[in-house]
Amino acid sequence: MTNPPPSTRRRWLVELRGLALLALGVFALHSLVARPFHILSMSMMPTLQVGDRLIVSRWPYGWSYASAALHLLPPLPGRLFGRMPARGDVVILIPSGAGRGGEDWIKRVVGLPGDTVQMIAGRLWLNGRPVRSERVRGRGCPAEQREPCAASIVRETLPGGVGYDTLDRGPSFTDDTPPVRVPTGNVFVLGDNRDVSADSRVPLAFGGLGGPVPVEAIGGRAEVVTFSLGGSAGWNPLTWWGALRPERAWRSLRPARYSE
Repeated sequence: MTNPPPSTRRRWLVELRGLALLALGVFALHSLVARPFHILSMSMMPTLQVGDRLIVSRWPYGWSYASAALHLLPPLPGRLFGRMPARGDVVILIPSGAGRGGEDWIKRVVGLPGDTVQMIAGRLWLNGRPVRSERVRGRGCPAEQREPCAASIVRETLPGGVGYDTLDRGPSFTDDTPPVRVPTGNVFVLGDNRDVSADSRVPLAFGGLGGPVPVEAIGGRAEVVTFSLGGSAGWNPLTWWGALRPERAWRSLRPARYSE
């Protein structure tokens, strides 16, 4: 005698359970191991451009409330297996302050606990000394950008020899800042596009981070650009092929090391 077929309701319950387990697995993967990230602003040019897709790893600094794939937890102190970022790391973080909506920002760590950070005439100073910087050849703006753009690429080399490229678009109000000593459990972060980045230099009232950022607010480290789509990409997948920027694929986001 054959068994009767399962009821429609039972089949739906089985399907929903499978979908729930799949969603839970994706949530755990994105919260504990790695997650994709999409660049929507110009604040990290020339390192990152609008349309870049990245992989962000979760484990390098341990886990905190900012590691969750969905930002439903309130800011909580402490990290599980916590470690400090290194100078030069590109990190994602959740900015504090009203009206932020739990959004992720991406910036570069330049100051660690105990460091004194200051900008003088557009140049980064650490612990009373200017960070080595030199102008390098290269285009500072993406080729598809239509509006006028005059920017110089300036390579900074932090103590220890870690280096990366930044953009200098000319004088701005963030070119000169008072010295800030980074407290314990915090880091000082900047955007590579120095004149258009709301970062640790910029007060909360002006949309910035208002100073050093608690390490608990860091949700992971940016590792690599997987692929990139230019401005011609739209919602239609047929437009994506022509918008691909193959020269940006699989670019490591770990800072280079130069001789001091």
